[in-house]
Amino acid sequence: MEKITEEKVLEVLKGVIDPEIGMDVVNLGLVYDVQITDDNVVKVKMTMTVPGCPLQNQILMAAEQAILSIPGVKDAIVELVWEPPWNPNMMSEEAKKRLGY
Repeated sequence: MEKITEEKVLEVLKGVIDPEIGMDVVNLGLVYDVQITDDNVVKVKMTMTVPGCPLQNQILMAAEQAILSIPGVKDAIVELVWEPPWNPNMMSEEAKKRLGY
């Protein structure tokens, strides 16, 4: 079985789109941390663009499902964090261009 890597986790998370913005959570800069334990549990810390985002549960569930789709992942723990607060500077250059920043 292939090793689970941070790159693989980020790759599947690029399929998780914030429906209000129309951009994936990785390029938006919402994924803060990816940890992979020795027993293939993936722990991700991520945030939302604003507290109280009406779609936050939907986005978190989509992230969890995306991670669980990676062969060999035993469990996915997606933790919502608010520190540091998200800001547009956290977006990738591609996202900044597409969104006009």
